[in-house]
Amino acid sequence: MTVIYLDLLGIYLLNLLVTVAMFTVLVFRAWVEHKNYRMMWKELEWRKTCETARKLLNAEKNLFTKVEGGEELYEMLCELFNTKENNM
Repeated sequence: MTVIYLDLLGIYLLNLLVTVAMFTVLVFRAWVEHKNYRMMWKELEWRKTCETARKLLNAEKNLFTKVEGGEELYEMLCELFNTKENNM
């Protein structure tokens, strides 16, 4: 009878160990996914910012030519926001 209890206790402890290990793996995977999600979200925000800046730079191109040093500023902003058309 005591042999059966030791076997059951061993099985219960093994089950507990496996459950804790699975929980640890799930927490680690959730942490990695959360980290990737934040990185993707920042990249998406940067793309939206670049797109808005492109539209603004293209719309206000003439304003930059009227100001002293505006051409250099326009070229630097175009380079910063990865606009295709950065020549005046």
